Amino acid sequence: MGNVKPMKLVNFTLFLFLTAAMDVSAEPAHSCKLSDHGPVVPTTPLVIFLERIQETALKTFGPMKFDPKLYVDLSLKFDLPIVKQAFNDLAKTANGSVLPSDFNDFLNKYMNGAEKDLEYVKPIDFIAEPEGFLPKVAHQGVKNWALEVHSLWKNLSRKVSDKVLKHSELHTLLPLKHPVIIPGSRFQEVYYWDSYWVIRGLLTSKMYETAKGIIFNLIDLIETYGYVLNGARAYYTNRSQPPLLSSMVIEVYKQTHDMDLVKKALPALIKEHKFWNSGIHVVAIEDAQGTIHNLSRYYAMWNKPRPESFTIDTETAIKILKNCEKEKVYREIASAAESGWDFSTRWMKDTSDLTTLSTTMILPVDLNTFIYKMELDISFLAKVSGKTSDSLQFKEASKARKKAMDAVFWNKEKGQWFDYWLDPDSNRKEDVYTWDAKYQNQDIFASNFIPLWVRFQDKTLVKKVAQSLQSSGLIRAAGVATSLTNSSQQWDFPNGWAPLQHMIVEGLVLSGSEEAKLLAKDIAIKWIRTNYVVYKNKNVNAMHEKYDVTKCGEFGGGGEYVPQTGFGWSNGVVLAFLEEFGWAQDLDPQCQ
Repeated sequence: MGNVKPMKLVNFTLFLFLTAAMDVSAEPAHSCKLSDHGPVVPTTPLVIFLERIQETALKTFGPMKFDPKLYVDLSLKFDLPIVKQAFNDLAKTANGSVLPSDFNDFLNKYMNGAEKDLEYVKPIDFIAEPEGFLPKVAHQGVKNWALEVHSLWKNLSRKVSDKVLKHSELHTLLPLKHPVIIPGSRFQEVYYWDSYWVIRGLLTSKMYETAKGIIFNLIDLIETYGYVLNGARAYYTNRSQPPLLSSMVIEVYKQTHDMDLVKKALPALIKEHKFWNSGIHVVAIEDAQGTIHNLSRYYAMWNKPRPESFTIDTETAIKILKNCEKEKVYREIASAAESGWDFSTRWMKDTSDLTTLSTTMILPVDLNTFIYKMELDISFLAKVSGKTSDSLQFKEASKARKKAMDAVFWNKEKGQWFDYWLDPDSNRKEDVYTWDAKYQNQDIFASNFIPLWVRFQDKTLVKKVAQSLQSSGLIRAAGVATSLTNSSQQWDFPNGWAPLQHMIVEGLVLSGSEEAKLLAKDIAIKWIRTNYVVYKNKNVNAMHEKYDVTKCGEFGGGGEYVPQTGFGWSNGVVLAFLEEFGWAQDLDPQCQ
């Protein structure tokens, strides 16, 4: 009996300690300035384990040239429990590091690199010099370079290995059925919105079957998950990317008139449209005239560090003490990644502080432009398929979205469409926000001009927007800048990105305005020239992911990883521009 009483005392003391600890960690909702809410799509046990590998690698090898994505792209040589046990058996220091030699031995014995998941495959429709390739290019040097860019499709072509198809549980790469075009460098998987500009380039290269294969892979993702993933990895299942699948289908259909493609794509596109127009992605807002509109936003289904950047996100939120507030920051980070603009001051309350990302509280101009185009595309595809009811339904949906965009985004005085920031303290009636002009973000971003891409039927409007673009400060020596804020984030000044150049230029071209077409050609020539000079003069013979538009012949930088080469969408846009504008014999491609 004498031994029992001290044990009870110890247990009671422990109970008091744990109770006090629980009071601190429980973090009732009212104690959070910003609490997270919304769905979470859980990730896989393999991804969770690879996050541990990533953390250990950082502690072991240090931050110099450390790429966290490398470690979540690894695959296992043995079943997960066996590899986990081997990892747990490694001798670790107090801070969790391992002797580099021991860790390398472990990685070599139990893991394969990402490159093992993919096999090189020559595209079935690749021809070294396709018939009718770039007939408007008269300059032989530019034509030769364009053929080199065309040949990069062969270098970037892959198929998922049989190992992934047979044992998908050992890999984070998803088992896609059709060959893929990867962006290049660290990006060894298909990405959603990149694929649109890859396809535009493939169509210039007359590679129609390869383009269709990319679309079929994305359709398979919708059929499996209900939406197209950010990329074809297990850790991307909780977010999408700018929805451009309908645009891909339209472009391929215009070239091939393939009705089988249309019939397969249409149900998937309707399902994707529902994803972006229901639940957390849709927001109701009442305009100044009392009309209620529905618009869409980015909203990732995740509130933890992104697995591919687990150590980076953890460090970003390290000064935030409450878990509920960390979860909110992680949700905003993942939602910015869903936007494709990761990262930019466009989403930040404080342009110097990434923890002030507020992506889910913004109605983005470009996202709603893409969905507006999706509605027009689905209406057209339904019509050619004989589905009159669906065609009319989506035509009406597009009209409603156009009215919403005019009411919420358009600023007549400035001649631009501005993102709209939702006011969390707004006097909402049944979750309907009330529009107020002061919540339009009037900072200058290239996205303010993206509606040009689908609004070319209104020549008066196009003229006003083109004038606004010319006076905006975005057009620089080598193309259109992403923003006017030099924040060190990659989707900001001085970087220019291929997709932004293309959408703005194509919108100007399709406007029917000769003045707008001249502006478009000027931007395209600047962009082609800087791509050419970097490729030829940097002794790397490579296309880059992004470019510094303040000076001709410089690739871009900033962000959370080093500059990448390859590069899918850059290749596609250069080829599309050369197809549209050509290159005169007497036009010097070198910097002027």
